[in-house]
Amino acid sequence: MKILTVRHATTYRYREAVRFGQHRLMIRPRDSHDLRLLRSQLTLSPPAAVHWLHDVFGNSVAIAEFSEPAAELTIVSTLWLERYALERPVFPIAAEAETYPFVYSPNDRTDLASLLEPHHPDPKGVVAAWAQLFVPQKGVNTMALLAAMNGAIKRDFPYAGRDAEGTQSPVETLERRSGSCRDFALLLIEAARCLGFGARFVTGYLYDPILDGAEGDALEGAGATHAWAEIYLPGAGWVEYDPTNGLVAGENLVRVAVTRDPSQAVPVEGTFVGEPSAFLDMEVKVTVTSGSQIDVP
Repeated sequence: MKILTVRHATTYRYREAVRFGQHRLMIRPRDSHDLRLLRSQLTLSPPAAVHWLHDVFGNSVAIAEFSEPAAELTIVSTLWLERYALERPVFPIAAEAETYPFVYSPNDRTDLASLLEPHHPDPKGVVAAWAQLFVPQKGVNTMALLAAMNGAIKRDFPYAGRDAEGTQSPVETLERRSGSCRDFALLLIEAARCLGFGARFVTGYLYDPILDGAEGDALEGAGATHAWAEIYLPGAGWVEYDPTNGLVAGENLVRVAVTRDPSQAVPVEGTFVGEPSAFLDMEVKVTVTSGSQIDVP
């Protein structure tokens, strides 16, 4: 078990005071057997009326309504939580799913429905062809297949963080041979779907022990929001794969929300009323630190 503090600060700056439209915030995780939220704090400047809801996936979402104009908008989320994970991941996969290919049960297929089919154009079948590279013959071990695909992205595709909004299509990522964590997660998801796996997108945070003074290799994506994939395996359930760092069910991953597509998992989004030229810049700062005790104000 790790005790973690997550601080996620987003600041928008403008040339002059502007009015703000509704903002949608996906920044609070849900409690589970592997993550316990001890406390959360949301600070908004200018202040806003906030109400919470669960989206179609069951994620916790805050809707902020601002009434005051301002030349700067600051949104700061602080989380205090306990993260539980296996030091040596062991997944009790159902016997019928240990070897690929396998067939999901009728109930699983019904519930996974939209998570089984690729959603991004692949007219020349390049994503499907890349996925098939990891299936040289029938009867391959399921966990070995997925680990190889996850590891190949880490090994063969240089990480390139970027501030631009949106996510590259899987075809673009294969063509460019580089991408951000969101791009890599989507590539893995679509490739897994091409092979018949149920897969979904995860947004959250990444704890890197290096930032707390530990020795070892630094992880990619720890200074911002992070993204990875979950793939459904009968008997084991949803298993986390972080292709950016080649991790499988890493205890460093702090899950906030799960969705079918990256476009549904934007941590902070909203609008302002004013001239487009009024916008100056946006700054995002994320820190994830650990400690032996919880310092909750």
